[in-house]
Amino acid sequence: MKRGKKYLEAAKLVERGNLYDKAEAIALVKKCAVAKFDETIEAHIRTGCDGRHADQQIRGAVVLPHGTGKKVRILVFAKDAKAQEAIDAGADYVGAEELIPKIQNEGWFEFDVVVATPNMMGVVGRLGRVLGPKGLMPNPKAGTVTMDVAKAIADIKAGKIEYRLDKTNIIHVPLGKASFTEEQLADNFQTLIDAINKAKPAAVKGQFLKSVTLTSTMGPGVKINPAKLS
Repeated sequence: MKRGKKYLEAAKLVERGNLYDKAEAIALVKKCAVAKFDETIEAHIRTGCDGRHADQQIRGAVVLPHGTGKKVRILVFAKDAKAQEAIDAGADYVGAEELIPKIQNEGWFEFDVVVATPNMMGVVGRLGRVLGPKGLMPNPKAGTVTMDVAKAIADIKAGKIEYRLDKTNIIHVPLGKASFTEEQLADNFQTLIDAINKAKPAAVKGQFLKSVTLTSTMGPGVKINPAKLS
C-alpha cells in the first residue's frame, strides 16, 4: 500500500516495536495527526478472548467523559407516548414499521445509532440482515433496547460508545478527536480500558489485553504497553 508523504513523515516519529506508556502514546498520536481535517483518534485493542465461544464474548457500552467529538445521529423505533418521548429527548429520527422499506429497499442509513423499545424488536428484527453487519442492531447489553428512550438518547449524546469483539477478537472504538487535549483523551482512554477490564469474561485465561494501539484517521499506529493497563 502506497503511503502519502505526510504519513511517512509522521511514521518517522514512532519507534517501531516500541511499547509506549499511555501519556507518551497519546502525545505522539496527536503529533502524528497532520491531516487538514480534525482526525478521529481510535483505540484498537486485541484481546485474549476466543469469540467463537459464547462465554468469551465481550459486548457493552460506556460513556466517555469528554464524548467523541462527533455529532451522533440517532434513530429510535418507538410508538405513541414513547415516540413522543424520543422526539422530546432530541432523537434525529423516530418511527416504526414505515421505516422498514426505506432502510431495506432504498438503502437509507442517515443514522449512526439505533435505539428501540422492547415491543418494537419484532419489527427491528426484520432489518437484522442489513443492520447487523453494520453493527447497528439495537442490543440490551449496549442499552439500546430500553423503555427509557430519553435516558438512552441522553447517554448517546453525552458520548456513549459501544464496544464489541470483531471476528479477529479485536475491539475498535473512537476515543475523541485530534483537537482534544491530551488530558481529555487520557480520561476517555482510561474510562474505556476500565470498562473493558471489568467486562473480561471469566473463561479467558492468561493475558487479557494482548495489544493496544492508538491511531488517528490518517496517521500511523502507536502501541501502548498493555502490561501497564490491567
